[in-house]
Amino acid sequence: MAGGRLTQQDRRDIAAGLSQGLGYAEIARRLSRPTSTISREVSRNGGPDAYRADRAHQATERRARRRKQPSQSSPPTGTTSYGRDPEAVREYTERQVDLLMQTGLPRMTSRVLACLHTTDTGALTAKELTRRLQVSPASVSTAVAYLEEQQLIRRVRDPRWRRELYVVDDDIWYRAFMASIQRNLALAESAREGVRIFGRTTPVGARLEHVSVFLDRTSQDMIKTAERWRPVLTESSRDGHQELDQV
Repeated sequence: MAGGRLTQQDRRDIAAGLSQGLGYAEIARRLSRPTSTISREVSRNGGPDAYRADRAHQATERRARRRKQPSQSSPPTGTTSYGRDPEAVREYTERQVDLLMQTGLPRMTSRVLACLHTTDTGALTAKELTRRLQVSPASVSTAVAYLEEQQLIRRVRDPRWRRELYVVDDDIWYRAFMASIQRNLALAESAREGVRIFGRTTPVGARLEHVSVFLDRTSQDMIKTAERWRPVLTESSRDGHQELDQV
């Protein structure tokens, strides 16, 4: 069943493939599964060195039982009021975590960002994040600090409840995009400095000059593109986050 859940035998085959030194793509091909399914399964259960099939299967069953036992203290997920399929939402969120991890974000940081992105309000407190993700407050604190530094989320104060909210709105992506461009421009300036030090006519200097020109010109093009299309984000975020913007 290529689209079904992993069975215990699937997990034993994954463990066997890892022990043979096979990559995720090859294991996925043999099981007729997406590569992301294999990488998520392994990373969620100890990584390639510590993965054990039976232990992974038991852990998955425990998580499934927890999902079937709703808690009165659990926050609303929004899956009922909008008629969403909770399982589809969960699987989509997990795919988002995988994609974010592929960009270089740590797993917990990716989980926090994906959690915010799949929340209708786009804003949660640290306590809410801790409860939704079932992790320690320290883990959430480390993740949000990194996301703030990368300008992928922002922190606002809710005066009505005297609490801080971590917010991911549409304009966040513009700010994160611009921050990435600024890093590229800094690399371009560093390359120009290298040209001055090594000399334009030397192999090193010539290489660095090509790098500086490439980074500078592509960054300028990206700035123009971001500015051109920014209204697409600001228009959509104005209605959805008007109340938060007034905080």
